[in-house]
Amino acid sequence: MRNLFCLFILCFAILSCKSKKYDTIIRNGMIYDGNGATPFKGDIAIKNDTIAFIGDLSHESAKNEVDAKGMAVSPGFINMLSWSPVSLIEDGKSQGEIREGVTLEVFGEGESMGPLNAKMKKEMQDDQRLSQYKVDWNTLGEYMQSMEKRGVSCNIASYVGATTIRTNVIGEDNRDPTPAELNRMKDLVKQAMEEGALGVGTSLIYPPAFFAKTNELIELCKAAAPYGGGYISHMRSEGNKLNEAVEELITIAREAHVHGEIYHLKAAGIDNWGKMDSVIRRVERARKEGIDIAANMYTYTAGATGMTASLPPSLQDGGFGKLWQRLQDPAIRAAMKKAMKTNTADWENLYYGAGSADKVLLLGFKRDSLFKYTGKSLGEVAKIRNTTPEDAAIDLIIQDSSRVEVAYFLMSEENVKKQLVLPWVSFGSDAASMAPEGNFLKQSSHPRAYGNFTRVIGHYSRDEKLISLEKAIQKLAKVAATSLHILKRGELKTGNYADILVFDPATVNDKATYEKPHQYSTGMLHVWVNGIQVLKEGEHTNAKPGRFVKGKGAKS
Repeated sequence: MRNLFCLFILCFAILSCKSKKYDTIIRNGMIYDGNGATPFKGDIAIKNDTIAFIGDLSHESAKNEVDAKGMAVSPGFINMLSWSPVSLIEDGKSQGEIREGVTLEVFGEGESMGPLNAKMKKEMQDDQRLSQYKVDWNTLGEYMQSMEKRGVSCNIASYVGATTIRTNVIGEDNRDPTPAELNRMKDLVKQAMEEGALGVGTSLIYPPAFFAKTNELIELCKAAAPYGGGYISHMRSEGNKLNEAVEELITIAREAHVHGEIYHLKAAGIDNWGKMDSVIRRVERARKEGIDIAANMYTYTAGATGMTASLPPSLQDGGFGKLWQRLQDPAIRAAMKKAMKTNTADWENLYYGAGSADKVLLLGFKRDSLFKYTGKSLGEVAKIRNTTPEDAAIDLIIQDSSRVEVAYFLMSEENVKKQLVLPWVSFGSDAASMAPEGNFLKQSSHPRAYGNFTRVIGHYSRDEKLISLEKAIQKLAKVAATSLHILKRGELKTGNYADILVFDPATVNDKATYEKPHQYSTGMLHVWVNGIQVLKEGEHTNAKPGRFVKGKGAKS
């Protein structure tokens, strides 16, 4: 009798283990697998960090079960252009992006968190604004590993910034590298690629990146190519020389044999809006020729960068400190005020491109005494100060000892819609992941920090009916993963990492506005990152399972 009882307990234990072989089952959802196909009703099982099964799991159970009836189930979204390296130090929960369904953030538009030399480390330590942190890394890989150890809710990946490489070796001067310096720069690219970088990133309207010639960039990309690296670029022009800038990007991709990615595709300035059709034709012709070209975008008509983007790059030769000194020279200041009001093809004048000081919105300062201007237009501040907009802009740069964060209204909604449906376009916020709390509230923000991705599936797919939900999800996930050349993400597929979303397609919505940007998106109910739930019933679980997603050339 005792043996029979033991046998019964053993059988019960075996059956229990068998019935609980999964950690999580998501039941009854409409599954959008990321490939753009028609969704289907089904279940998804998660085991450890992996999608273990997709189909009918009605006869299985799990430790955790979620009923997704009436909900969309999709792969996690990929932010192709994130500025969260510092915001994630402040708050590793990445709430603004997790609540939009972003499970992977990609860094490295021109600047990256390494490789740093001693001078760069000191400047990074000294020039901290809202977040205070110790710069306890030297290379890009060391930074990424440190973030994984600190704990982040989202996955992270990065390109190595060509600006960072250039500054490391030759500083911020307007000159070409010597052959020896170029070899050193290429060695630093190789080191970053072996650590896990995805490729080389540039931001060519900003000094010192502006000073780099095409051949220099080709050589850096050639150093990344054997590791499977790509080339991403905030191009040399998004306005008056937009077509020429696209041609440069295609040339670099072709000559270096790498993927080329246009960062935040746009035609900036009303005089340039009509150029978008020719850009699209040129990219599609390059793709037909076998050149691997794609683009990403944000879903707004305003960009955000520094007030210093209203000044000629030549004035910034030698870095911000030199600029700050030059602006206090009366003769130079007078010339700069004239330059700000001049249309030119020699550099990207975003102030002129906006068309009016009322279309320049002040977002962030370093000095507490200037916070009162946050959320006001440059035109409003000029009236408050009883001065011209040009004088107000220069005064603010001097007084804040910073580039001063601003938004420029530059693009047309017609072009946003035209770009959004292109099969080779994915999405990037071009912003940090933020939260409506703590230090984040000490500055304003562009609404894209909170709404760029939900705006695609809510406003443009559901409300505007511009694109089907399955195609929108494909672009938010699989198209992005393909451009990054990363595996096992961006698609709901057995064996892939379990980066999974459950959201209500009827209510998902972006709430952030230019007037009130610090507002979370709504409608995202559940989010898993590497199989761990980080959002449950719309609330953050405080879990931080994010990983450093490395390029395929990484050695470890």
